Amino acid sequence: MKTKKSNKSANVRFLKFDDYRWSGVEVKKYKDENNTWLDVCRQVIAGKYGEKTKFHLRYFEIAPGGYSTLEKHKHEHVVICVRGKGKAIAGDEVYEMNFMDVLYIGSNVVHQFVNDSNEPFGFFCIVDAKRDKPKLLTKKEILELLKNEKLSKFIRVPETYPTLKQAT
Repeated sequence: MKTKKSNKSANVRFLKFDDYRWSGVEVKKYKDENNTWLDVCRQVIAGKYGEKTKFHLRYFEIAPGGYSTLEKHKHEHVVICVRGKGKAIAGDEVYEMNFMDVLYIGSNVVHQFVNDSNEPFGFFCIVDAKRDKPKLLTKKEILELLKNEKLSKFIRVPETYPTLKQAT
């Protein structure tokens, strides 16, 4: 990571608005497995380069029509929309995310981010540095969520979602 550092500080330069990139920060796929999400990339801006933070600051970007994994986990996170707009499903609510909107997602709350607009949907996500791995929902949990009309309009679960192939 190319940053200006002192013994207690680091500066990661924002490069330009048209592609939301930071100097020396690698753009990666959202996750290794790609059968639960579509058109999402991530950048770890702070927390993976030797800083002694107890948190990580990440930037996620979802292309038009894309979505993150429908999942839950024990760790909490805070999401701040900084580019475009999109939907955040959290629990049994759907939140419209616009520029500088902030959403707190509590422990074990089912969530997913969906870009139903024609422009990239980008957001910062702040999480604990030490955290559990996300858990996929069971087929039964997914079917229960889809009974909620409000949620069913926005939830994205591809046919390749692993637990849909398993018995409930």
